[in-house]
Amino acid sequence: MISNDATILKIKHEVLYQAAKLAYEGTFDEKKEELPYELAPGPLPQFRCCVYKEREIMRQRIRLAEGKCPGNSDDPNASNIIQVIEAACADCPLSHYIVTDNCRKCMAKACQQSCKFGAISMGRDRAYIDPAKCKECGMCAKNCPYNAIADLIRPCKKTCPVDAITMDDNGICVIDNDKCIRCGKCIHRCPFGAIGSKTDIVDIIKDILAGKEVIAMFAPAVEGQFGADISFSSIRTACKKLGFADMIEVGLGGDMTAAAEAEEWVEANKEGKKMTTSCCPAFVNMIRKHFPELADNISTTVSPMCGVSRMLKAKNPDVRTVFVGPCIAKKSEVKDNPIEGNADYVLTIGEFRAMMRAKEITLEPEENTTQQASIYGKRFGNGGGVTAAVVKCMDEMGVDAGQYKVEKCAGAAECKKALTLLKVGKLDADFIEGMMCEGGCVGGPSQHKPEMAFKKDRDTLIGQADERGVHDNLSHYDMASFDMHR
Repeated sequence: MISNDATILKIKHEVLYQAAKLAYEGTFDEKKEELPYELAPGPLPQFRCCVYKEREIMRQRIRLAEGKCPGNSDDPNASNIIQVIEAACADCPLSHYIVTDNCRKCMAKACQQSCKFGAISMGRDRAYIDPAKCKECGMCAKNCPYNAIADLIRPCKKTCPVDAITMDDNGICVIDNDKCIRCGKCIHRCPFGAIGSKTDIVDIIKDILAGKEVIAMFAPAVEGQFGADISFSSIRTACKKLGFADMIEVGLGGDMTAAAEAEEWVEANKEGKKMTTSCCPAFVNMIRKHFPELADNISTTVSPMCGVSRMLKAKNPDVRTVFVGPCIAKKSEVKDNPIEGNADYVLTIGEFRAMMRAKEITLEPEENTTQQASIYGKRFGNGGGVTAAVVKCMDEMGVDAGQYKVEKCAGAAECKKALTLLKVGKLDADFIEGMMCEGGCVGGPSQHKPEMAFKKDRDTLIGQADERGVHDNLSHYDMASFDMHR
């Protein structure tokens, strides 16, 4: 779910826009130190307690915009693409434990007696917890006979599906690098905009200005996000105005992944082995970090993003490939677990829009003049889309797909349940399609519009595609020039 706070979104996009603008001018490195003062001129603050805190927040956001850790680069979690902007997080007023009106200020004072940090005092009507002293151990809530102490969980911590978020002694959010699956849910749930992701926007623009061949690869989940009259042809035109050499539909990669995965699933089933999909990096991260004993069950087929990138690099090893989509975890796929031929950079839709704004480019209506993916590849980003594409490939191979059962999971809860059943040997399915976002990639954390708001437009655009099959579509590409497996 995307935050509705217009102020937070405005600040995020203003920083990205200004960073992209300076990068296109070739002056980012010289002027980035001045940028916080331009963004927060003062003397009066716009959204924080003082202009000095605003400037520090801007400074840390600018560091994220250039792909750096916003704070101490020696931090053990500095390598994570998801980072906490400490200056912004410090404003979160939420205490973990608060005393409610149920408090009877009883004589036993069990809450006060159980607190080892002297954080509880007795007020006129009820007990009071001093957030500056509270260590959030929970003993007061446990011992209160009236259940009068509420356990409130910060929005970022509450939304994390793998309990990767804790608080340090100063109440600042800490993301455990060893647990975080990079799903990005926390980014858009923080009401202070205190969590963000590193971006490649500056490096991409520098490569474009250096004359390198840079090709954009757009996720199938993007189709329809800008309206029924904005086709991939419209986006391709905008990309070329930005300096990209070309734009490729990653739905084509969906076809590639489906064809390779269909063959792999058939072979695995012959061996009596259950498998999971490999295209959602957050789902793969969940397996590797929280279900490591199931790592061998992950399909060896590379993601659609990697497939398209390998195809492009087979033609030109020096090409720089940039994936654009609503996914934060794709950045992790590139940075955390680099594999040969994968994309060089990843942009969210918002980061791409910042580049367009910096160059004063708008998306214009344009007819769909090209189709690079089958309908199945285009639907790859929907929940169940991977399964539908694989089943189609099996049908084209002459394999009876009806003999296989697939557990289609969209959302962290469904994924965890299926993986737990697989772990204990009780999964009543042959394969797991795992997507960490509800609804699939179309429900990604950095979507331009919520899924239901653009579903009709998406259906309209995809409805204009012809009925070519997956293998028929792939026959137009040199699939022998690169490998679709890790």
